[in-house]
Amino acid sequence: MGLIAKKQRHVTTGDPEAFGDVWLFVASAATQKAVLSYVVGKRSTENTEALAMDLRARIVNRPQITSDGYTPYPGAVEAAFGWDVDFAQLTKKYVNDSSLPDAAHRYSPGHVSGVQKDVIRGMPDPEKISTSYVERFNLSSRMQMRRCTRLTNGFSKKLENHRAAVALWVSFYNLCRVHETLRYTPAMALGVTDHIWTIGNLVAAALEPSDMPPLPRPTPETTLRPGTTPFRPVVIKGGKVTPRR
Repeated sequence: MGLIAKKQRHVTTGDPEAFGDVWLFVASAATQKAVLSYVVGKRSTENTEALAMDLRARIVNRPQITSDGYTPYPGAVEAAFGWDVDFAQLTKKYVNDSSLPDAAHRYSPGHVSGVQKDVIRGMPDPEKISTSYVERFNLSSRMQMRRCTRLTNGFSKKLENHRAAVALWVSFYNLCRVHETLRYTPAMALGVTDHIWTIGNLVAAALEPSDMPPLPRPTPETTLRPGTTPFRPVVIKGGKVTPRR
């Protein structure tokens, strides 16, 4: 999805844990086109389970869920939903086009050679086993967030800033951006608002005091290697001072 400070293959032993690849786990509603839940972090079992648990807390009915072939998804869905879910995995098989030049071959997506649908739990509707909607959201995310654009120097330098940028994008997507298919926002489709929000509404809501207790302040992250002394500028007294006239 993106990277923090440097590519994963350039990460060394002394680098902060956040450096390297960073992923956006997304749960979206196929009908309302809304982002229901998301997690930003490493591609790990812990983050997969965090997404499933958060999604479980946000829906009240028995859902049909389709995921890609990532191995931790079945265990995460089982832990969050038990048997109260219709769950399937869709795995796409890709082949590379060896006739392309090296650069094009490296950064161009492979061709889909086959699609495999596996029912994991319950009785999902075979016609609705699809990951197309979330893949379209991923494309929109790359096009709307400069931090996720490939082959640029616009990537995030700190995980905290990357998470803030994703939160802003998801809020804008749900509340302010009119979906071309729906002709209104995903939040209106969910029934959580009755109008299209402006950027001003979004900022005002973010600044509005909340009754919820503040989250614990995270430990400031640093890009310095362990044992490195941070640079502190020193003001040297002296020099010629020009008197005011």
